[in-house]
Amino acid sequence: MSWVGGQHVEEAVAEMATVLTPVADADWQARAGSLEWSCWLTAAHVAHDLLAYAAQVAARASDGYLAFDLVVTPGTAPQEVLRVVTACGRLLSEALAEAEDGPVAWHWGMSDAAGFAAMGVGEVLVHTYDIAQGLGVDWLPPEPLCRLVVDRLLPSSPPGQAMWVLLWATGRADLDDRPRVGEWVWRAALS
Repeated sequence: MSWVGGQHVEEAVAEMATVLTPVADADWQARAGSLEWSCWLTAAHVAHDLLAYAAQVAARASDGYLAFDLVVTPGTAPQEVLRVVTACGRLLSEALAEAEDGPVAWHWGMSDAAGFAAMGVGEVLVHTYDIAQGLGVDWLPPEPLCRLVVDRLLPSSPPGQAMWVLLWATGRADLDDRPRVGEWVWRAALS
């Protein structure tokens, strides 16, 4: 299994910014791919999840999610939302750098730092895909980052190119003759 850490979170966030900054003036109220959310809400969701993961790791929360929420001010320009995502990605990266070996925090069970890193990378990649779809940008998640997520979070997935396996496992693409996944959740807990 490949090791995944904070630098991979920052790499995924940088990819998101590179892909979406050129279309920051587009209509971000458009639906994000197959989601019910707008592109804007989807980007705000990414920031929320990255911050929530960072807080879990920093607090060493062991029995549930901390009782707080990130609210991106309605009407904030897409470019600024991407800056919030970048900040939250950096917070997660820094929390992961300080994490100890072994179980560090709760996400449907106790997970290690690599699990939180993989969830962060996965959230960024699949939602960048959603937003790109909604804004008409031709983009697929980079294979090396997808491989890290698949190896850590989806070890019993069918074989195939990691990019397509990740998109399939999160309900965004077909994979061979397998039915499309309807509901899913990251399973980062250590056994």
